[in-house]
This record gives sequence, C-alpha cells and structure tokens, in this order.
Amino acid sequence: MTKNKLPVRFTGQHFTIDKVLIEDAIKQSNITQNETVLDIGAGKGFITVHLQQKAKSVIAIENDFKLVKHLKIKFKQVQNVQIIGCDFREYKIPRLSFKVVSNIPYGITSEVLKILMFENVENFLGGTIILQLEAVSKLFTDKIYNPYVVLFHTFYDLRLLYEINPKSFMPPPTVKSALLRIERKPLVMDFNLKVKYLQFISFLLQKPDLIIKTALKILFRKNQVRSISEKFGINLDSKIVCLSVNQWKICFQEMLSLVPEKFHP
Repeated sequence: MTKNKLPVRFTGQHFTIDKVLIEDAIKQSNITQNETVLDIGAGKGFITVHLQQKAKSVIAIENDFKLVKHLKIKFKQVQNVQIIGCDFREYKIPRLSFKVVSNIPYGITSEVLKILMFENVENFLGGTIILQLEAVSKLFTDKIYNPYVVLFHTFYDLRLLYEINPKSFMPPPTVKSALLRIERKPLVMDFNLKVKYLQFISFLLQKPDLIIKTALKILFRKNQVRSISEKFGINLDSKIVCLSVNQWKICFQEMLSLVPEKFHP
C-alpha cells in the first residue's frame, strides 16, 4: 500500500473502504436502473464500483491526477461509468436529473452543498453524502443563522442517519463523520424564485438579534405583520433566527403577495 497513493489528510481525503456502509448509503438513496448518479471525490472508486451495478450512469469526479489515472484504468471496460478529472467546484453538471452518493472532500463541504441544493436544485433529486459530523450538525440547529440552511430545508428533506466509525475509512479521519440523506420534497416553490428567496432570507438575517416583529416591519406594514402572526402562529417577540423553515417560506410568500416588487430585497 505504501507504493500506492494514500489519501492526504490535510485535503480531507479519506477513502471509504467499509462495504456495509457503502451498500447502505446506496440503499438509502433509492437508486433505480434509470438514474444518473454522481460520485464526488471518487478516490480509488470504492463507491463507484458499487454504484455502476445499480445506476444507469455513474459520473465519478476526482481532482487528483494519479487517482484519475487509476480510475480510468479500473473502469476502462465499464460502459456506464464516466471519469471526470477536475475540481468538483469547476465541474459543470449536465442539465439532467441526478442523485449523489459520495464521500465528499471535507474541506469543501459547504461549497458542495450549495452547488447541489442551490445552484442545481432544479435537477438534484437527492442521495446520501458522507461528511464531517460537525458540518452536518450545523444543518440541524434550532436557531438558523445561515440563509442557505433555510433554503436547503425548504426544498429538501435532510436527515442525519448516523455517525460513522473512523475504521470505515483509510486512513481513519481525526474528526467525526456522519451519513446524511437528502430527498427532494414535492415542489413547494417555483425553482425560478430560488435567488429571490435567498436574497429575502439573507436580507432579514443581516441583523440576527432583531426580534421578528422589528425585522418584518422593514418590509411589511404594521397591520400586515400582525396579520401574518395571527394567521400562521408566529411569535413576533422571538428573534428572527428562531423562525422555522416553514415560517420563512410563509413570510416570503406573503411578501410576494403583499409587498410591491420595488420594495423587495
């Protein structure tokens, strides 16, 4: 093994070698024979080799030149596996429906999630992602400071399935890892509104210590704020970061309905 390329710790590269974990991650993704699946940070293809048996098409993306060479040799005779050698952040995902089953590089977790659940929300159907436990925990907080977290939960059902044993990786990471399942919800909002929705959330979260009543009055009239509170059970005396994902969606829809567009964030 010492002669082969080992993962480099500072890049967040840890190969997933646990067959039971890989099979469960694929099972939790509900992949069908008609689907395209991305393996982001494919490494030596431990996940890819299982995916190619389940999916119509597998796109394995790897940034390390030597590993890309290894993958191309390994899957040379496999027709439904495409090897892409590049940084995932620079990869232009094809405009088609796809899922992801991947052990992503921990160092680019937030960027990967934004690319999938914001930039490609129209086509990303969900899947399972192995990532750092600390990063996934930030997706499940009572107080939401990150606008993207609101948006992710608006369009997707996110579930932290379980913590992963470090022995499932080579080499074992020094940080805790977890398996995240992502399922896109039935359409709750026109995808064309995603940028406007993010701007709305970001605008109101600029001052996270504001109470909801004060924050909403920046956009709504006083009587409109009171009406929104009564109709949807929003506690106006709580801080803006305490709004639930559903309440964020409701307030946004009320803004579209009640507030002239020239006053929108």
